[in-house]
Amino acid sequence: QVQLVESGGGLVQAGGSLRLSCAASGLAGSSYAIGWFRQAPGKEREFVAAISRSGSITRYADSVKGRFTISRDNSKSTVFLQMNNLKPEDTAVYYCAADRDTAVGGTYLNNYDYWGQGTQVTVSS
Repeated sequence: QVQLVESGGGLVQAGGSLRLSCAASGLAGSSYAIGWFRQAPGKEREFVAAISRSGSITRYADSVKGRFTISRDNSKSTVFLQMNNLKPEDTAVYYCAADRDTAVGGTYLNNYDYWGQGTQVTVSS
């Protein structure tokens, strides 16, 4: 009944930018805290960024701080991840996830209740 759909992934050169979108539906008429995670080949899924229900509070992994920006448009039930100065090590499948229980998204994937299918981001050198 809950669906999250990521979009905006693609191929970009190192130093370039990309903006990911996460469209949510079926969330019982309520806003959810949203997190972005990524998983590279052979690696565990890791936290990237999160945003509170209202959009007023954000948090980032140290590896992306200063380069990535998370935001949301609640009127459109969409969360964005603006990625600047991309590096080859940013290459991964990016997933958005919703946490129904807390106002601010946490850093652990076990905290999240709903997941999208992911979108591929590839950064070339």
